Amino acid sequence: MLKVLKFGGSSLADARQFAKVKSIVEADPARRVVIVSAPGKRFSGDHKITDLLYLCAAHIKYGVSCEDIFAMIRDRYNEIIAECGLHISLDKEFDALWDKMKNGISQDELASRGEYFSARLMAEYLGYEFVDAARWIKFKFDGTVDQDASYEALRSLAEDRRVVIPGFYGVMPDGHIRTFSRGGSDITGALAAAALGADVYENWTDVSGILMADPRIVDDPEPIRRVTYSELRELSYIGAQVLHEGTIFPVREKNIPLNIRNTNAPDHPGTMIMESIGDEMEEGGFITGIAGKKGFSIITIAKTGMSSEPGSLLKILNVLAKHEVNVEYLPSGIDNVSLVVSSDKVSRSLYEMLGELQKEVQPNKITVTEHIAIVAAVGRKMAYRPGVSGKIFAKLGENGVNIRMITQGPEELNIIVGVEEKDFEQAIRVLYNSFVKENVV
Repeated sequence: MLKVLKFGGSSLADARQFAKVKSIVEADPARRVVIVSAPGKRFSGDHKITDLLYLCAAHIKYGVSCEDIFAMIRDRYNEIIAECGLHISLDKEFDALWDKMKNGISQDELASRGEYFSARLMAEYLGYEFVDAARWIKFKFDGTVDQDASYEALRSLAEDRRVVIPGFYGVMPDGHIRTFSRGGSDITGALAAAALGADVYENWTDVSGILMADPRIVDDPEPIRRVTYSELRELSYIGAQVLHEGTIFPVREKNIPLNIRNTNAPDHPGTMIMESIGDEMEEGGFITGIAGKKGFSIITIAKTGMSSEPGSLLKILNVLAKHEVNVEYLPSGIDNVSLVVSSDKVSRSLYEMLGELQKEVQPNKITVTEHIAIVAAVGRKMAYRPGVSGKIFAKLGENGVNIRMITQGPEELNIIVGVEEKDFEQAIRVLYNSFVKENVV
């Protein structure tokens, strides 16, 4: 059994959090590969180490001294060393980094040092080997990861060993350090899990899994216990803030379960993400999660006999493609079709686009409905559960939410409704309270 663990910045903010990580790792002998982020905020108003490093880079770029900021970074690590009782010293490495900063250093390399120093300390703390991410994560010149070369390199460095690896960065073919986008330590962890064929990839953060609804809208929503990769992608696409998108693909490709856990509540099972779960849902409910977002418009094109006119839909889509407008959803009837599009995307060329649609399709009528929000209820085999759609529509109607659009994905994963933006939060609360909270209680 092999578990690969990734700990986020909040899990490594100070010595107290370091101690929690050590306790978690030592609780299971299968936890042999640990990926770490740079220390995050210790309290409201504090600074993430990575933010301070980017600030140093900006100061260097404009010829402004960053000596005080660099001292803050150095002090943070030395505090962790002292409070964890470590014997390691990073003074020579900090001195060398400071010299390099004065003589020229790339922003990527400077930003990567947060994870690098964090991993050095954690390796010492756990008694594990330190493996630099630059020794195995190989970027191509186009900025994508060379997975074959990276996987082979990590297997030779870490297989059957207990190691700590810094997240967030790798190396270009010319030897220069390159970082992922922010949150990229998640990707490092996923790549490590895939490379080593882990049985589980544990992603430790400051929440007990993925929540069933946005906590800014719903009070204290329940965490999702189990979810498929497909359901997670649906929730992410419709607006749920879950994982860095690049995190999913390496482990999904290898069919490795991904477990989202809370460093501050290690006994909570969190959310388990798997390729397949089966047809059963969690006890008492049929909805895995509820998500949504605002900022949509609906362009409805009506024409008598449209369904029997070959190529009419293609003409419509070609006009939108010409203006680089993506169609999010496409509900349709016999003599009409509705195009759900991003309001921001169409605002630049709406009237020009409507003129071209009038010319190409010659419809009886074109209407544009603005200020629309999309809300989706996501779950497994929803199309085969009698009455689900009716229950959703009835509950929304009972609570004064006017439905402007309805569609259901053919993958049986979701039921999507369009509502007025003023009803967005209410729609999510109604669905959660009616189909999740009532079953939990």
